[in-house]
Amino acid sequence: MSKRIVVLGAGESGAGAAVLAKVKGFDVFVSDMSLIKDKYKNLLNQYDIVWEEGHHTQELILNADEVIKSPGIPENAPIIVALRERNIPVISEIEFAGRYTHAKMICITGSNGKTTTTLLTYHILKNAGLNVGLAGNVGQSLAYQVATQNYDYYVIELSSFQLDNMYNFKANIAILLNITPDHLDRYGYNMQNYIDAKFRITQNQTEDDVFIYWNDDPVISKELKAHHLKAKLFPFAETHEDGVKAYKKDHDIIIEAPDTTFSITDQELALQGRHNLFNSMAASISANVLDIKKEDIRAALSDFQGVEHRLEKVARIRGVEFINDSKATNVNSCWYALESMRTKVVLILGGKDKGNDYTEIESLVHDKVKAIICLGVDNSKLHAFFDGKVDTIQDASSMKEAVDKAFAVAQPGDTVLLSPCCASFDLFKSYEDRGTQFKECVKNL
Repeated sequence: MSKRIVVLGAGESGAGAAVLAKVKGFDVFVSDMSLIKDKYKNLLNQYDIVWEEGHHTQELILNADEVIKSPGIPENAPIIVALRERNIPVISEIEFAGRYTHAKMICITGSNGKTTTTLLTYHILKNAGLNVGLAGNVGQSLAYQVATQNYDYYVIELSSFQLDNMYNFKANIAILLNITPDHLDRYGYNMQNYIDAKFRITQNQTEDDVFIYWNDDPVISKELKAHHLKAKLFPFAETHEDGVKAYKKDHDIIIEAPDTTFSITDQELALQGRHNLFNSMAASISANVLDIKKEDIRAALSDFQGVEHRLEKVARIRGVEFINDSKATNVNSCWYALESMRTKVVLILGGKDKGNDYTEIESLVHDKVKAIICLGVDNSKLHAFFDGKVDTIQDASSMKEAVDKAFAVAQPGDTVLLSPCCASFDLFKSYEDRGTQFKECVKNL
């Protein structure tokens, strides 16, 4: 009798895991508490996979030999609690997929910059001619690609939620960009729990593997002392320090390779801003480790197209610049956005709070923000912190209202910045939905 695999959640991750399990000969059942999108229903049907939606039938789940959990399902969900009580193993799609491929894994995590660095790294590797797939929080699920493709390398964006349920999976190259408070609602409002989740990207690494990290991050520096990592350490930093493999010197980005050192001017980089400087460094080091030619790295850094919903210039209307940074779902992301602004800002904030501490952006708000538009179901925390700290603070309950109010306050030369600091799930389906609505409302002004 074949081993029974139950997959919880039938989005990109879950559907891909189900296909891989089916291809490998398991008895597969998929259960989703929400309605499953048609494209995933069609995929499951194509592979003759049994599924249910809108509920969990416990007797069809609790008889599993192993459960693959979609990252969005929290540990305190009743079905997860029931599985834990019965000691049924619960793993992630990434953990499952890693069992069935010998490809080299370049894995990227961090509180901010994950998607940009992942796409940039993939861009460098693909343009250099490597047989490489893109997976994790971007692209197709890793499991589906393992089931249907035969890549030599994967570049994978990993959230803390994905890392939580990874045990034997190993990153050949692990990149940790930064650690700032995020998702604390999922981690019992305990920062150390979140830190521990992020550091799981280094688990199982050996002396043959590489760990790339931001040397200036105080949390990472502290944790390094406690983890005694076996991997080769390749840090990057804002300025030159002993041992760093990438840094800035005047207007040049210096990348130290084993045999030679090369540089690229900051003006040549497709991605501008201090935060993108570090993203470019991390991607460059990983490419160096894989012996990609410096000419190929330099070319890819120069022609990369940025990430949608991340400091995306939307339009200039009557002298007012509109920028979509909907992907800024935590305070630190907003900090980087504000830090890069060179004009007065009308800032659109708000959404589902994840345990945010707004003191991190207080000084930047004081220096650069003339007005705040609070966009959310409950804006009380924003008012409690920002009332009296900006000249104008208003509420909005829809994106149209927020954009209209922001435009009314803005003057020629100002920037309207959507950088919410919060998750989108109070008023929007996702941060993509939020950003798309912003762009549509701006274009309709």
